[in-house]
Amino acid sequence: MRDPYSVLGVGKSASEAEIKKAFRKLAKTCHPDQNADNPQAKERFAEANQAYEILGDKDKRARFDRGEIDAEGKPKFHAHGFEGFGDNDIFRQARGARGGFGQGGAAGGGAFDDILSDILGGFGGRARTGAGAGAGGPGMGAGMGGGRAPTPRRGADAQVTARVTLEQLVHDHKARVTLPSGKALDVKLPEGTTDGEKIRLRGQGHPGENGGSAGDAIVEIRLARHPLFVPADDDLKLDLPISLYEAVLGGKVRVPTLDGAVNLTVAANARAGKTMRLKGKGLPNKNGGRGDLLVTLRIVLPEEEDEELATLMRAWKELRPYRPRGPEFD
Repeated sequence: MRDPYSVLGVGKSASEAEIKKAFRKLAKTCHPDQNADNPQAKERFAEANQAYEILGDKDKRARFDRGEIDAEGKPKFHAHGFEGFGDNDIFRQARGARGGFGQGGAAGGGAFDDILSDILGGFGGRARTGAGAGAGGPGMGAGMGGGRAPTPRRGADAQVTARVTLEQLVHDHKARVTLPSGKALDVKLPEGTTDGEKIRLRGQGHPGENGGSAGDAIVEIRLARHPLFVPADDDLKLDLPISLYEAVLGGKVRVPTLDGAVNLTVAANARAGKTMRLKGKGLPNKNGGRGDLLVTLRIVLPEEEDEELATLMRAWKELRPYRPRGPEFD
């Protein structure tokens, strides 16, 4: 495999955009679909693909530039640390202050180094000569060397959605979520948690590679629809149906809340659409308190036609007419 920079026709200082542009140009020109009768174009296309797989990946490109991998992405074997053998007892010399195969290796250098270079050259390494060749580490292990260990990579973050009820926000303060690994756990809901808020769980995401740390789990909170209450920041809204006589005469009406039902006093002659406030019956807020429950009155007439009510309304219309709508409706 040729040098990937040469394959794509770019210099080593080329930007990511330049590399991508060069690859696209080659891929378009040499694509097998457009060169069915040209086997050389097919080979050129495969070569460009391999080159871009190296240069198009930041990590692989950096490793290639450092000489850690070859043009096919395979780790290189680096042999180093050999010096001349000036004594038959190489192990005794290996214990010298420099930590290589002896310090007085000049006598055995020359041709031996050339042969060693030829042998080790096939592994991508190069013989090192002189007094400092063994300084890389003590003994034969450091001299022979090898491909570097793969770079640890952190795992990707996992996106998780948690459906939370209003009751959980008020009473439980936690929600159960299932992670990509299949593990289920309870997530604490901070005071004042709102719809769309995100909670980060450290180390609960996708696993890392080559010993890298796991990513995080990003839990997005979505409030489940409630049959009665509608959230409005830390307040709750409730439409309260009342009868016609409750609106005219007033009285106490049972009102549901997240903490249990309470009695609400409706004043006589109450108008439809009037909003009444129940303090502290809303949702938790970030200040440690709770919002309010806003109760809007909705007058509901009987489902069945009532002749007596109709007669009463006709008499009322004649005796006590009034305008429910202002002049802007004329």
